[in-house]
Amino acid sequence: MDSTAKILIVDDNPNYLGDALPMYGYEVDVARNGVEALHKLTSSENKEKYDLILLDVMMPKMDGWQTLKYIRNNDKVKTIPIIMITAVNEESKQIMGLKTGADDYITKPFILPNLLARIDAVLRRSLWNKKTNEQNINIPIDAELEQLTKREKEVISMLAKGASNKEIADKLFVRDVTIKTHLNTIFKKLKVTNRTQAVLLAIQLGIIKKDDQI
Repeated sequence: MDSTAKILIVDDNPNYLGDALPMYGYEVDVARNGVEALHKLTSSENKEKYDLILLDVMMPKMDGWQTLKYIRNNDKVKTIPIIMITAVNEESKQIMGLKTGADDYITKPFILPNLLARIDAVLRRSLWNKKTNEQNINIPIDAELEQLTKREKEVISMLAKGASNKEIADKLFVRDVTIKTHLNTIFKKLKVTNRTQAVLLAIQLGIIKKDDQI
């Protein structure tokens, strides 16, 4: 990925990333809360174009969840990829963020090489998507998920809505252990290791829509 990409850091304490990322060739801009970020993104006076947003969850005035929703509901900036930075290591909240439109997550504390790898991956995927759209390439977005059974698709759809194993089991009238078995099979088929990754891939492949109600 071109290292001249411009990144908007939205964090009330941006000094570390603001100093570190330029050392790796990235151009950075900083907003210290969600309100400031939205102003930078949407102001008619601001001609800046960002390739990626690093969005912290815990901020004053407007937290990361609210900011994410506002960005994804604004036609002018809704396609900018977003990596959430959070100290909350809870899969249900990560899944909620993915449903709202986050492209990836990194949990504090993190090491810089891990974040750099995620930034590069998201930027590459964004560039590939742009080229695909420009060339009008028709991709069978559910090709990978053809391997899933109807019941497995039901499970992952409920998983994306934040349901626990027990809630899914109750709704499908099966035992909790049956849901665990379904999940293990889903992970194996999709080549992922956890619930969050499975939901993210399902969103990317089109079986789950980001704007589905949670």
